[in-house]
Amino acid sequence: MIKRKLRRHIRRSIFRFAGLMMPVVGAMVSAYALGVEPRKVDYNERDMVLPRLKPGFDGYRIIQISDLHFDSWIAAKTMLPQIIERINEYNADLIVVTGDFVSSYPENHIEHLRKNLSMLKAKDGVLAVMGNHDHWYNVGILREMLQDAGLKELRNEVFSIQRDDDYLHIAGIEDHWKGLSDVDAIVEQINDEHCAILLAHEPDYADISSPTGRFDLQLSGHSHGGQINLPFTGAPWLPRYGEKYPAGHYRIGNMQLYTNRGLGTTMLPIRFNCPPEVSIFTLRSPKVASAAKFPIQEAIKIAV
Repeated sequence: MIKRKLRRHIRRSIFRFAGLMMPVVGAMVSAYALGVEPRKVDYNERDMVLPRLKPGFDGYRIIQISDLHFDSWIAAKTMLPQIIERINEYNADLIVVTGDFVSSYPENHIEHLRKNLSMLKAKDGVLAVMGNHDHWYNVGILREMLQDAGLKELRNEVFSIQRDDDYLHIAGIEDHWKGLSDVDAIVEQINDEHCAILLAHEPDYADISSPTGRFDLQLSGHSHGGQINLPFTGAPWLPRYGEKYPAGHYRIGNMQLYTNRGLGTTMLPIRFNCPPEVSIFTLRSPKVASAAKFPIQEAIKIAV
């Protein structure tokens, strides 16, 4: 009898303690998701072996940033200058920005964006494509800002880089969600068999770009990795055209895809188990590099 009473007492004490601790743990997790993780930028370095990359471009370094959402990213004004300073230390050959500079009307933030983006430095320049949020609001003022900051926007266009007799084509697709993408127009502009990389804001566009057989790699953003990545269940919500390939490295047919988790946030200013990301890619020619440094995650179709 005494033992049973003691066990009941212990169980009740455990439940009371758990009940008291749950709000404390919840508050700690919330504080971390709001104040800590959104500021813990992951500088993700990765080798990418691309089948058609010529030896002249072996070791070519591309840095990708995405989804600044400057007006809804709480720490943007203080963190972005620090991030750009760190990016410039890599002495990249090329920097690419894969869309969503803002979340809403950009007028109040345009000068900050211009000032910060103009500080990005790369040997072959800085390229950009617009995202869905950019098109939903004042895309004209954003385009003027990019031009003033020295960035080149690609609108269903190709930017070709030459090293002796070798070429590397960087193509940029207009936003697919807005219905402006034209991959056929891009393919028509690439009339050789040199390596081509596609910048496309929405990662699920890979299901359209891969079957063309023309791109070795697609770089995307858009999904933020879900911002909240719960154990066992993953992201509770992902945006349209960002559900299938929300974060990381995939292979779709013969094309590779990398989805950057972005720097900023939308809807909720939080991140959990999904830190912001700067992607640093070192391109490798198969004629020089024998194997990829990092494994490729095979893409899995997710029913939505």
